[in-house]
Amino acid sequence: MLLTVSNTTEFPIFSATPSWQLIQHPVLLRQGIELWLCNLRTGLGAVSGNKCLKLKHHLTQVITEGKQGIVTFGGAFSNHLCAVAASCHALGLKSIGYVRTDKLDFTNPTLKFCSEHEMRLIAIDRSGYRQRGTSEFTAQVEARHPELLLVPEGGSSSLGAKGIAELALETTPAGPANLLVSATASGGTLAGLINRQAAAVLGIAVVRDDSLPLKVKQFLHNTPDSVPWHIDMENTFGGYARFDNSLLDFCRRMAIQQVHVEPIYTGKALFGLFNHIEQGKIASGSRISFFHTGGLQGLHGMHYRQLISAADLEQLSGSKAG
Repeated sequence: MLLTVSNTTEFPIFSATPSWQLIQHPVLLRQGIELWLCNLRTGLGAVSGNKCLKLKHHLTQVITEGKQGIVTFGGAFSNHLCAVAASCHALGLKSIGYVRTDKLDFTNPTLKFCSEHEMRLIAIDRSGYRQRGTSEFTAQVEARHPELLLVPEGGSSSLGAKGIAELALETTPAGPANLLVSATASGGTLAGLINRQAAAVLGIAVVRDDSLPLKVKQFLHNTPDSVPWHIDMENTFGGYARFDNSLLDFCRRMAIQQVHVEPIYTGKALFGLFNHIEQGKIASGSRISFFHTGGLQGLHGMHYRQLISAADLEQLSGSKAG
């Protein structure tokens, strides 16, 4: 996968090749299920996972429309803000991030990273942030930054879904998968997987959002009934970025076999998938392809907020803490 922004210019730093891991677990053996984890990495660590695909066509649009960069939104520990900051910095583009916070904290590792990559950060309180999806608010932001392309939170748009749909997630090293699985929050990644029309798709929601199915549907195109999809909202642990010791212990056990996940997105979704398997909701003999959507940078924010220990940070991320 190579990000192409014109007929003659390519950016090899965004080249992403899938790497596959066959997950070994007693539950899988007991249920007779084969589980493959697909990971994407690029030359920019902050633009790996689903971000390199969700931003690919947005960046192309920036170049083709003669824009100077991207303006977008995210929380104070947002993977999306990091990815936008890193990609725009690498391409010599401007970036502005509206951050859901009352006050910008530049000792926060996420915001520090964005600032170091020359993203201009603007604080917006929760009340104002809730308006980000309205046409009035969008028009105000676009009028304020006419030189920039407005990219929705999480990169979830028709362009974001288009990038995700280019990933042949169903093509595992052992053959075609029966089921594609991913974490879902803003809906763009899930929509892109459904649009491939290659296999059934299961999205594990990381936050309970009753409007999520509608968000997904707005990015779908000509999806036949023969490609079923479902969103599980029973494994959110009470809300976004919430988790308990059972989920954290699960992530620790995964790390022992070099499967590095965090309890916000990928770890929560993988935990939910195992619940489905243990409950017999997935047929024996199935081959599952699970998309690791990245997000390990968020572990530094969790350690910063003292939600995990330095030892957890090192083990879950697969790198030295600090």
